Amino acid sequence: MEENTKRMLAGKPYRPGKGNLPEMRRKAHLLSQKYNQIPEDNAEERNKVIDQLLPDHGKGVFLQGPIQFDYGCFTHLGDNFYANFNLTVLDTCPITIGKNVMCGPNVSLITPLHPLMYEQRNPRKQADGEVDDIEYGAPITIGDNCWLASNVTVCPGVTIGNGCVIGAGAVVTKDVPDNSLVVGVPGKVIRKITEKIVLRFSLLKTSLRKSEAFC
Repeated sequence: MEENTKRMLAGKPYRPGKGNLPEMRRKAHLLSQKYNQIPEDNAEERNKVIDQLLPDHGKGVFLQGPIQFDYGCFTHLGDNFYANFNLTVLDTCPITIGKNVMCGPNVSLITPLHPLMYEQRNPRKQADGEVDDIEYGAPITIGDNCWLASNVTVCPGVTIGNGCVIGAGAVVTKDVPDNSLVVGVPGKVIRKITEKIVLRFSLLKTSLRKSEAFC
């Protein structure tokens, strides 16, 4: 692995236009486009593309599509991962997702970061004479049995624990403990997901079924 790629994966400043990174991105973008053009009832062809785009994935992965991955090879999907429409994954740093994770429409997992000062952010001539910008990033980790609802954005460096629910439209900027319900911008933990809450929801469903019986 090239030193520039190692720096990228380690979250250190690196040059996105240097070495093999442009070709790796191009490959992932083309595979994403190819996947998006395959009818969803052609599971065999879709799975072939997933194997190429995401070599580190578990069993039972389903991506509704369209999808967009920046590299793909730096993302791990656990068993039974499900993503609805418009999944975007920018994996300049490793993204690790556990088992039984569901993503609603328009979920974005974003690891890249850019300097705040435009003098540092804009492309400029580097020491070797090439024009390039400097970027860095931070990894994302999502635990087992999580549900990310529609339009959720997970920001660089975030770890989401096991059994969490991230409410629609939330922007997750900080780590989330196990079994937490997160909502808002920026996302905040509003309660723990406990057996008491689950029981209350089950009783509500039972009550609704009884009401429907009299309709």
